[in-house]
Amino acid sequence: MAHIYNGMPAGQLQGVIWQKSGRSNPSGNCVECAPLPDGGVAVRNSRDPQGPTLIYTPAEIEAFILGVRDGDFDNLLA
Repeated sequence: MAHIYNGMPAGQLQGVIWQKSGRSNPSGNCVECAPLPDGGVAVRNSRDPQGPTLIYTPAEIEAFILGVRDGDFDNLLA
């Protein structure tokens, strides 16, 4: 796999398996995540599958997921 970096085109992440939430809707308003070999996670916009990715370390993604579970971001819902 090529050097992984924030903003790299998603198409360069060969061999990863992208997953989106079961709550995603048919209009394509989704983000997709893919586990990386080092334990990190890549995130992309499903409407632009070849576009840029955000790369998170295992610690960053863990902090985010735990914050979501705790309701830390509930204020973002309309």
